[in-house]
Amino acid sequence: MEFNTIASCDGIANSGNYSKYILPSREVITASIECTIKAYGFDGMVMLCSCDKIIPGMLLAAARCNIPTIFLTGGIMEAKIFENGPLKGKTYVTSDIKEAIGEYKVGKLTKEEFFLIESQTCCSPGACNMMGTANTMACIVEAIGLSLPGCATMGAISKEKEDLSRDTGKKIIKLVEDNIKALDIITHSSIENGIKVALSFGGSTNMILHMCALSHELGGNLNHFDFDKLSKSIPLLAKFKPASEYNLTEFHEAGGVQVLMKKLSNLLDLSTKTILNLTLNKALENLEIHDYQIIRNLDDPIEKEGGIAVLKGNLAPEGAVVKQSAISLKMRYHKGPAKVFECEEDVKDALLSDKVQEGDVLVIR
Repeated sequence: MEFNTIASCDGIANSGNYSKYILPSREVITASIECTIKAYGFDGMVMLCSCDKIIPGMLLAAARCNIPTIFLTGGIMEAKIFENGPLKGKTYVTSDIKEAIGEYKVGKLTKEEFFLIESQTCCSPGACNMMGTANTMACIVEAIGLSLPGCATMGAISKEKEDLSRDTGKKIIKLVEDNIKALDIITHSSIENGIKVALSFGGSTNMILHMCALSHELGGNLNHFDFDKLSKSIPLLAKFKPASEYNLTEFHEAGGVQVLMKKLSNLLDLSTKTILNLTLNKALENLEIHDYQIIRNLDDPIEKEGGIAVLKGNLAPEGAVVKQSAISLKMRYHKGPAKVFECEEDVKDALLSDKVQEGDVLVIR
């Protein structure tokens, strides 16, 4: 039986005070799945999910229901390559739309170019082709061992995804037959593996909210300062739009999560179990590596530390999360005048009415 849950898109439903509904939607998703699965007494479940809060909501439900479970994340939206017109030869993904808003504002794009980017960049089904929360969480799901190899980064409308969908259907039957439950795979060690992998590719800071929630679901006490410690021990081996020029399709072509885990394997717990009914060690054993440029080697990282840092100071005594992999080295120390705003909308108004100067520090209370 197929049943649905709510599935809000953060990118759209993220405007004004109403955006505060988005994070609680995760709990609604979790509870709705728990209610249906337990009421009907299902033997197993396949989680079909893409966007920011749906994947973590389903992860929490998987832990809570603890029956044989497999994830089939929706895959990646195609990158838009303009073949003619003023943007000929250029490639755009979702995060480039926000960049384009700023470029249009300062006169680097014409109105026509901006309209083309806005109206054509989201050009297929799938999760936004950038390392935002949706793809960070899909990669974590694969790293934990809850989806088939390659699932996180496959194109949403590819033949490859179609084949993997069939294989996912076969695999859930085997998981039910062998009685391999979600909590055989979701453990504190596999959660830490997933976090390490995400730190090594500069994943979304939102993963802190979701992985802490998953840890607590298992009786753990993971918190944001643990991410700071882990990030200091994990090198940055890859990074993607909006933090670099590479997109997620190129990550997949380079081997995706599996190759990244193989390169990171000396720093992972390889005894964790996967839906293949293999340890992570066995699952990665015969993997061949052909790429070096997109996914760097452990002895030659992009940076020595992972993607996230947690800062402390008088503005944030309980810690402030920063995605350091997306910040250029020259911006990591800055002194300038603070402009303080009460809400995000006030910042937007100030930016669009030229009240912000280069070098200003924007603080939202």
